[in-house]
Amino acid sequence: MKSTVETLSSTRVRLDIEVPFAELEPSVKKAYRDISAQVTIPGFRRGKVPAAVIDQRVGREAILGEAVQGAIPEQLVAAMREHDVSHLGRPDIQITEFADGQPLRFTAEVDVRPKLTLPELSEIEVTVDAIQVADEDVDTQLDGLRQRFATLKTVDRPAQRGDYVQIDLAATVDGEEVPGGTASNLSHEVGSNQLLPGLDDSVAGMSAGESATFTTKLVAGDYAGRDAEVAVTVRTVKERELPALDDEFASMASEFDTLDELRDDLHGRLERVRRVEQLYSARDKALEALVQRADVPAPEGVVRDETEGRRQAMVDQLERMGATMEDYLESEGKTEEQLEGELRDSAEEATKIQLVLDAVADAFEIQVTDDEYGREVVQRASRAGVAPKEYYEQIVRAGLGPQVYIDVRRGKALGRVLDRVTIVDTGGQRVSTEALRESDQPDPDADATAAE
Repeated sequence: MKSTVETLSSTRVRLDIEVPFAELEPSVKKAYRDISAQVTIPGFRRGKVPAAVIDQRVGREAILGEAVQGAIPEQLVAAMREHDVSHLGRPDIQITEFADGQPLRFTAEVDVRPKLTLPELSEIEVTVDAIQVADEDVDTQLDGLRQRFATLKTVDRPAQRGDYVQIDLAATVDGEEVPGGTASNLSHEVGSNQLLPGLDDSVAGMSAGESATFTTKLVAGDYAGRDAEVAVTVRTVKERELPALDDEFASMASEFDTLDELRDDLHGRLERVRRVEQLYSARDKALEALVQRADVPAPEGVVRDETEGRRQAMVDQLERMGATMEDYLESEGKTEEQLEGELRDSAEEATKIQLVLDAVADAFEIQVTDDEYGREVVQRASRAGVAPKEYYEQIVRAGLGPQVYIDVRRGKALGRVLDRVTIVDTGGQRVSTEALRESDQPDPDADATAAE
C-alpha cells in the first residue's frame, strides 16, 4: 500500500491511498467464502460452491465490490497509523480507480483532532451569581407545601379560576357524536388548560347544575383538525382551602415541631440548590472562556453528524409522544431552517467543549482507573434501572465501552479546570469549588420542594 496525506484545514485532511491488487487477494477470497455460505445453488453444499460457479451465478463484479468494501477500512486504518492521523468521526471515502487485477485507488477525507494551545487556567476568571435566599423564597416553598396539603370544599357560587369542578362533557361534529368524546364526572381545575381548548373560558362563571356549549378544534381521532361542539355541565364547584400557617401545619407537613424549624430547613435546602446552580454556572462559564481563549475550531464532519444525531433523537422522541416534527415546529413557531440552525449551534458548542477537555486531559496526562470506570458504570446502571453487570454487557455489545472511558476522562479534566480557574460571585467573594462540589448531589427532597 502507498499513501499520501494532504492537510485541507486545521481540522480536516485527505488521504490518497493506492492498494496493489495482490494485497486485495485475502479480501477477495473472503468475499468468495462469505457468498458461498449465503447462496443456495443446486448440486453444491453451502460454503462449498466453487469460485467459477459463483462468478457465473453472482458475478465477478459483485465479488470484487464486496472485497473492496471489506478492504477499505483496514487499508484506511493502516494509512492513518502511518501518517499519525488522529481522526474524528466518519471518513468520506471515494473510490477513484479500480478494475479487476488492477490497483485500488481511493481517497478519504477525515476530520482530525486540532492542535490546541491551552491558556494558563489560573488566568481565567468567571463570575457567578452570589447565593441569596430571601424570605420571599422561603414563603414560596411554604405556599407550595400548603397547596399539597390543601382540602377541597364545596361552595355555592360560580366557578372561578383555581377552583375544582366536576363536569360532564359531550362532543359532536356536525351533529354526530365523536367516538370517545363523552365523559362523566370529570374533575378539572379551572384555568389549568389541561383538557380542551376553550373549556376553562366556558366553565369560569358557571354554577353547579348549569350547562353551556363551546367550540374547540379536535387534535386526535377520526375528526382530528375539525371543529367540534362540546356540551359541558357543571355538577359541583369546589374551592381549595389552605391549612393555616402555624406550628400545627409544620408538624403535619414535616418532621419538625415548629414553623420556625421548618422555615430554617427550607432555607437550608434552597441554599444547597443555589450552590448546585452556582456550580453549573461556573462550569458553563469556565468552559466558554476556555474554548474562546484556546480558539477551538469545530470539525465540520463531526458537527454535521452530531447535528443529524440530535435531529433524529428529536424525531424519535416526538414519535414516542405521538407527534411529528411538523407539529413541534408549529407549536414552537419555528421554521425548519431555524431549528436546523439551533441544532447545529448546540452541536458545534458541544464538539468544541469535548475537544478542549480532551486537550486538558492530554496536558495533565489524565488516566481513568478501573475503579473510576466501574463506578461510572454502576451510576449509569442505577439511572437506567438495570443491574451493573447487565448494563456493562449492553454497552460492550453496542461498542460503547470506550465512550464511557472518554466521558470519565473528560469529567476528570473538567475537575482540573474548575480547580484552577478563579471563580468569584457578584458580591466579590471568592467561590471554593470544593464547597460547590459538596453540594453537587443535593437532597432529592430539596429538588422536589424547590420545584413546587
